Amino acid sequence: MISETAGVDAMGLMDRLRGEFVDIVEWLDDSRDTIVWRFPRYQNEIKMGAKLVVRESQTAVFVNEGQIADAFPPGTYTLQTRNLPILSTLKGWKYGFNSPFKAEVYFVNTRQFTEMKWGTQNPVILRDAEFGVVRLRAFGAYAARVVDAQRLLRELVGTDPQFRTEEVQEYLRQLIVGRLGGALATAGVPLLDLAAHQDAIGRQLAGVLTEELAEVGIAIPKFVIENVSVPPEVERALDKRTGMGAVGDLDRFTRYQAATALEEAAKNPGGEAGAGVGLGMGMAMGQQMARSMAGESTTPAPASAPPGGTEPPPLPAQTQWFVGVDGQRQGPFDLGGLAQQVGAGTLGPQTLVWRAGMTQWQPAGQLPELASVLASVPPPLPPQ
Repeated sequence: MISETAGVDAMGLMDRLRGEFVDIVEWLDDSRDTIVWRFPRYQNEIKMGAKLVVRESQTAVFVNEGQIADAFPPGTYTLQTRNLPILSTLKGWKYGFNSPFKAEVYFVNTRQFTEMKWGTQNPVILRDAEFGVVRLRAFGAYAARVVDAQRLLRELVGTDPQFRTEEVQEYLRQLIVGRLGGALATAGVPLLDLAAHQDAIGRQLAGVLTEELAEVGIAIPKFVIENVSVPPEVERALDKRTGMGAVGDLDRFTRYQAATALEEAAKNPGGEAGAGVGLGMGMAMGQQMARSMAGESTTPAPASAPPGGTEPPPLPAQTQWFVGVDGQRQGPFDLGGLAQQVGAGTLGPQTLVWRAGMTQWQPAGQLPELASVLASVPPPLPPQ
């Protein structure tokens, strides 16, 4: 009677005998993040004439004693010396070979890996024409694909039996961040227009990264920039600029505020004195702010020279204006120069003008301080 221990040894012996010959070499990927998988052959041999099954989005690469040999695209193959030319040369099979042989088989996944994320741990410093030097942070996603299995094995995988995306993702992230600043700088896009050009910058980065990664057999078919953010202080400056744009003409806004204060004071007759003082101070501050935005000096004019003096006091400085003519900036002009532009026909109510303190160019007819200059503009000719 056979003992239980002897039965177990017999079963182990049968398993080893069955493992000596592998009839089908294939990989059924049950993960979503494995790039390279080595066919397990611990003390196993591959039988000459065995079936090799390479599925779509796979490449099978044979390696002999650390040296890359033959590669197989998708398909089903019967392993023979004629379709293993490199391995046959390495093994010395000059006249055919039918016995089992040992070789490492690596299956390389060539599909797109789309769940790859990237982001900037430290801000990217960029020079912007409008805001100067700014610090940007960005994040997004990209897709990676193996386009040269042999280069990937040679340069990155080595003898790793299961090479996963997490092993290469940090390397790719560092490469992306290193190229991001250059891509944003060469794009020549102002900070306020980055959102409208994210797709174009992403396509440019995909091409640059694919060219950079060609030596390791990886391509980046898709690169997405999901968001570009600026530091809080720049956000506050943008909010202030937006508010000033919404206000528009500061002089009109000041008069509107004064009129509103008068209306509120009329509704509260019991506080005439306090309201009058507050209104007077508010109007004075508003006028001072308007003069400051207009570029006028808020310091008092120098005192007149004494009667016996020989030198007159200096003339007050005049506001300097710029005029937009046919898309070109002309100026600066004082009020006399603007009157000459009116006489020459290059300045009218619809002509864009700007002076120090204005947030944007405005038509000359919307500025009360230019009403006297435009008074000499003739009305349009009647229909002929």
